[in-house]
Amino acid sequence: MSAAGTYTPKPGAAPLPRMIAAQAALETKMLLRNGEQLLLTVVIPTLLLVLFSAVDIVDTGDGKAVDFLAPGVLALAVMSTAFTGQAIATGFERRYGVLKRLGASPLPRWGLMAAKTLSVLVTEVLQIVLLTAIAFALGWSPHGNPVSVLLLLVLGTAAFSGLGLLMAGTLKAEATLAAANLVFLLLLMGGGVIVPLDKFPDAAQSVLGLLPISALSDGLRDVLQHGAGMPWADLGILAVWAVLGLGAAARFFRWE
Repeated sequence: MSAAGTYTPKPGAAPLPRMIAAQAALETKMLLRNGEQLLLTVVIPTLLLVLFSAVDIVDTGDGKAVDFLAPGVLALAVMSTAFTGQAIATGFERRYGVLKRLGASPLPRWGLMAAKTLSVLVTEVLQIVLLTAIAFALGWSPHGNPVSVLLLLVLGTAAFSGLGLLMAGTLKAEATLAAANLVFLLLLMGGGVIVPLDKFPDAAQSVLGLLPISALSDGLRDVLQHGAGMPWADLGILAVWAVLGLGAAARFFRWE
């Protein structure tokens, strides 16, 4: 019989769901405390939505500008978190040996990826709630089926996550930082987020329309602005990018 006040240690890892939840909470806190990531994930989309809704800079067609801009900015928010933010953060974690040390912990590598995915989803929910509230304040009138919107957001997150992890797991951290920000700017300008794709030459439209940001923004716009049903073509494009990106990331990701 143990003496009073004496405890018998019980070594062993915590249950896997608890480990994943704890790691996801840590990943989310680190993401929200990073000034550069907050700029990409919250400040820039919010400024774009407010500025282009209030000032007639870009011809967004018939109707209120916010009805065109809000779906595109939601797509931009997904890209900024799932692709740009995740690529940069994971790239520097790999450089500083964080991923290597976490790989030696009881948390399996797939569990770490699951935690990162949960962190991305939590951040996206916060972004979408904030941007939706601002869009409503600007007079946004969304339509369409919420299930279609959810499918687009989930597939868009999967596509951008795969591409972000592929970049972070194959390039050096500095190269990832530069490339992720460059891709963010290029897709912001040419992905139908702010400038409608029909403003580009016909030859460019056919190529730009196959990009994941174009498929996500156009799909959200078709549903939320025009009240369309299930945007199968855009969902198909996002599904292809998700399979290719996640498959390539799983195949070529280097942990050191």
